[in-house]
Amino acid sequence: MKKGTHPTMHPCKVYYNGEVVMEVGATVPEMHVDVWSGSHPFFTGKQSFVDATGRLERFQNRFKSGYFAKGDTKKGKKTRK
Repeated sequence: MKKGTHPTMHPCKVYYNGEVVMEVGATVPEMHVDVWSGSHPFFTGKQSFVDATGRLERFQNRFKSGYFAKGDTKKGKKTRK
């Protein structure tokens, strides 16, 4: 097998809210996550707050130029009935 084609594996610490929640094998020594199985509502049955501030605003700014506005339709375009 060819040497140097596979990345090196490290023991990886997974952090959630500044606390180590698990250790896994990965190509990076540490990961910081927003959601993991111990905090996900599907697994816990409890609701938790995920900070997603700015996502909606970024989407609205991206498409505020009227991309989705109903306007002129191309002539000759066939529509289903």
